[in-house]
Amino acid sequence: MTKGRLIANGIAVVTAVLTAFPLYWMVLSALKPDGEIQSLDARPWTLNPTLENFTRVLTGEGFGRYFLNSAMVALAVVVLSALIAFLAAVAVTRFNFRFRTTVLIMFLVAQMVPVEALTIPLFFVVRDLQLLNTLGALVLVQLAFSLPFAIWMMRGFVAAVPEALEEAAMIDGAGRATILWKILFPLVAPGLVATSVFSFITAWNDFIFARTFIISAKDNQTLPSALLVFFKPDENDWGGIMAASTLMTIPVLIFFIAVQRKLVSGLGGAVKS
Repeated sequence: MTKGRLIANGIAVVTAVLTAFPLYWMVLSALKPDGEIQSLDARPWTLNPTLENFTRVLTGEGFGRYFLNSAMVALAVVVLSALIAFLAAVAVTRFNFRFRTTVLIMFLVAQMVPVEALTIPLFFVVRDLQLLNTLGALVLVQLAFSLPFAIWMMRGFVAAVPEALEEAAMIDGAGRATILWKILFPLVAPGLVATSVFSFITAWNDFIFARTFIISAKDNQTLPSALLVFFKPDENDWGGIMAASTLMTIPVLIFFIAVQRKLVSGLGGAVKS
């Protein structure tokens, strides 16, 4: 192994450790008893692990409901964003129409706008649609936030599929719908998975939109906003915070592992002719 290779591997290992350490500390803190969490002598291990913090979180009021709300919002955003992004990417790639370049630039510019700048305009839109305090509001705003990136990314995958495949299918008598769903859709599936991961993570971890659009309907709160229960004026429940955060991380890991192979191929490039 060359010296350059060793240095690159060393940097990769150090980067992986630095990235994983906060997750390790979160899980460790969730397993520590209250006495060790509050101790000034913090140690990167515990000799008295406990599930008390997890029990307190899971038996707390509304945790199951908040979990279900987050899951419904995230899955709805993933499905809708993938479908809309695919159709939009096909439209801007395969069809020539007026202002096509302008539309693509608008997608890119929209992705650059900070979330904080979009919150107030989106609030007025959701209010006018009478969707405040509903999960539909969260689905709508998350779609508005995730679609520009998804469409821009899917455009590259669709463009990489040779048009000769579609032309050959047309010669064989296939209609536009058949070409779209039976030929093009399977070929760009890795790209859909890559965009779905982004959509799922942003929707699942959203806090700003959840606090903005779910004002008084407690039953429609999601997990990130429900974590505020463990923040108290006198003393924060760090064990509960870390346990709830650990439980929130598990679905993301499961989703990532489930689509890992497709994700790697999707990020590695689109279909080769």
